Amino acid sequence: MSLIWVGLVMGLGGTIAMDLWALALNRAARVPLANWGNVGRWVVHLFNGKVFHDDISAASAIPNETAIGWVFHYVVGVIYGIAFAIGAGAAWFAAPAFVPIWIFALVTIAAGWFFLHPGLGLGVALSRTATPWKGRIMGLIAHTWFGLGMWLGALVA
Repeated sequence: MSLIWVGLVMGLGGTIAMDLWALALNRAARVPLANWGNVGRWVVHLFNGKVFHDDISAASAIPNETAIGWVFHYVVGVIYGIAFAIGAGAAWFAAPAFVPIWIFALVTIAAGWFFLHPGLGLGVALSRTATPWKGRIMGLIAHTWFGLGMWLGALVA
């Protein structure tokens, strides 16, 4: 199987695992689900040249922004999966170890902390939210699930 195909499976697996974790937290502890509409709104405004917002919810609404946000979420997950597969190379797939992919998954949170969050108006690493450290820790846990899902995807593919 090509590294691109395996990376696609890994990225989908990781993103699904992350979403299942979020759903479990929502059901068990009433943790709110991600607002993919805000992300979709940001993506469309990003392509229109506006990267950073003071408050993305104050930006003009976009048709189908929730669907756009979900697609963006999965595309990013697949890109990360393919990037890891190519970077790790075929040798890693002979005996896929969890720790390297877990570290990679934790590092991917940097894009959210330093690009997406400021873009949405939440500040660097959620610094403009009421409980930034709670959000950061929850993000690292979610990215651990992403890594677990990617690793399981590698084992299956």
